[in-house]
Amino acid sequence: MRIIGGKYSGKIIKDPKGFNSRITTDMAKEALFNMLDSNFYFEDLTVVDMFGGSGNISYEFLSRGVAKLYVIEKDFKNFRFISSNIKQLADKESYCLIKGDCFKKIPALAGDGVKADLVFADPPFAAKFIETIPDFVFESGILKDDGWLILEHDKRNDFSKHPLLKDKRKYGGVLFSIFYK
Repeated sequence: MRIIGGKYSGKIIKDPKGFNSRITTDMAKEALFNMLDSNFYFEDLTVVDMFGGSGNISYEFLSRGVAKLYVIEKDFKNFRFISSNIKQLADKESYCLIKGDCFKKIPALAGDGVKADLVFADPPFAAKFIETIPDFVFESGILKDDGWLILEHDKRNDFSKHPLLKDKRKYGGVLFSIFYK
């Protein structure tokens, strides 16, 4: 896995041994971050990465200098892998790595007063709960009034009828659905 932009552009992070999660391709990642760069100043952003996985997307946000990043990861091996890498990319003040279920941790963060400009969700594509993520995020109170949810998924999910869907981008077999009020 390679960081494609920002101050750590080109840095290679080796996948953990036995890692079996899908990692967002460089092509899809580059397109996503070009779109975000056109709409946000990274230095001003508070971001929540709901499903940290390998940390691939989180490393990109840190490399671009976001103000604060919250990374939630449930799997112990993935959490440990992210923890070992994230320390090399940012000061502890710029990120918060949280072990646990994002469906429990997001309401807790919102209850603690955290307000995100952007929530990124890249759940396992076969997960049955994907359809619930947009409503969950908006009802949780984690997003600022003008905040965005970006949901990475495949063609099995169609959010075209969701009232808060504003845009959809397709890169190979990956789709990014973008929601905001």
